[in-house]
Amino acid sequence: MDFDAILLAPRRAAMIERGLWYDRTINDAVDACLRDCPDKTALTAVQLADGSVRTFSYRELAAMADRIAIGLLRLGVGQGDVVSVQLPNVWQFTATYLACSRIGAVLNPLMTIFRERELSFMLRHGSARLMIVPKSYRGHDFEQMMAALAPTLPDLRQVVVIGGAGANSFERLLGEPAWENEPDAPAKLRAHRPSPDDITQLIYTSGTTGEPKGVMHSANTLMANIVPYAERLHLGPDDTIFMASPMAHQTGFMYGLMMPIVLEATAVLQDIWDPGPAAENIRRYGATFTMASTPFLTDLTRVVQETGQPVPTLKTFLCAGAPIPGPLAQQAREVLGTKIVSAWGMTENGAVTLIRPEDDDALATSTDGCPLPGVEVKVADAVGNALPHGEVGRLLVRASSNFGGYLKRPQWNATDAGGWFDTGDLARSVAGSYIRIAGRSKDVIIRGGENIPVFEIESLLYKHPAVAQVAIVAYPDERLGERACAVVVVKTGQRF
Repeated sequence: MDFDAILLAPRRAAMIERGLWYDRTINDAVDACLRDCPDKTALTAVQLADGSVRTFSYRELAAMADRIAIGLLRLGVGQGDVVSVQLPNVWQFTATYLACSRIGAVLNPLMTIFRERELSFMLRHGSARLMIVPKSYRGHDFEQMMAALAPTLPDLRQVVVIGGAGANSFERLLGEPAWENEPDAPAKLRAHRPSPDDITQLIYTSGTTGEPKGVMHSANTLMANIVPYAERLHLGPDDTIFMASPMAHQTGFMYGLMMPIVLEATAVLQDIWDPGPAAENIRRYGATFTMASTPFLTDLTRVVQETGQPVPTLKTFLCAGAPIPGPLAQQAREVLGTKIVSAWGMTENGAVTLIRPEDDDALATSTDGCPLPGVEVKVADAVGNALPHGEVGRLLVRASSNFGGYLKRPQWNATDAGGWFDTGDLARSVAGSYIRIAGRSKDVIIRGGENIPVFEIESLLYKHPAVAQVAIVAYPDERLGERACAVVVVKTGQRF
């Protein structure tokens, strides 16, 4: 497929000159692992759904990826074709991405919560050539769903089912070792090796435009974020990354799937979030780092406190996606013995701002971090002029990790001639180069002519010790236009 990633070429020369693009793909990272640590554990996949555990060394993972890559070629998947995967955090997810990268195919991760309505649009818009699903997951029959949906998708040639028993099973079509023994298999893999500027990921994000947007990333844009992210957090080959956040989301994909390989580290995947098994797996496999949303931190802290079984190897828990209430951060530090750090980012550019591990603990709850190397941020007014320190305005980002554009929707790219991307978020600069997100530009309640950022009120309410979750919504008022209403979920046993 022709990818209209018009935001890549104009900035290539500057990115290379400044050393912000590495011209390195995940294939190069795998090759380095095979050279430096072929027998090191690359991946342990824990599946709570069926109780299975599967472990791969880097040598075994690379061989499996090559096997799947040859299978994809035999099924007619070629360079630039889109392979959609609607999978939880299972080893086949990682191996399929590596296989796609071997032959220049583009991986399209899809959340397992998507059903016919979302999939019909995304698979059609992305011209998916092949779809991989589990036979069933969490009570839903994905094989049956795709059997009904596939005939309506003209570009979709094959549905592959993990755990399937028929001719379309993953094990039969992509997992049989005989294919990798074909005499011309190595030559085929070399012939299809992509460049760092080729699109490697197509991932859909929702927005205010009414339909999902297909975000296009190259290896250069993904690596431009992963490397400084790991450096900021002092992560390296001795770390074990625990990931229960979905790899179909950019958080899990970049920092649970790709980053461990780039670092020659070890990944531990868990397919369903359950804090009890999560704590057990962190202990069992010696996990040192994880990244998830605030509710995951709440759950893990509660379980460790209730059981009295610590997670001594876990050095850092990175929270993103929602503010970290101050009392929770303090409790988590005391119970887990872990550094709690915050970050802010988007599907379009990965983590943009990030707390430093050496920063004062208060910054993790009062800010969303400072820009990573290769990232510039600007809090601006409606016409793009920088606002004074402390004022709330539109958050603009100019980053080496900025995406290549929205597939088939260049009019939505929201990037000006200077390379500034309008995030659609509101923010204010605080504590020097640090920022604090103040909500979405659309999430503003206009009360009596005054703009009220929803996010800031939610952040204040999260400081109340009884509050577990909160959302601010607007309701109409005849005199003021709008008023704010807080919808609050209190913690178990608490009153508000």
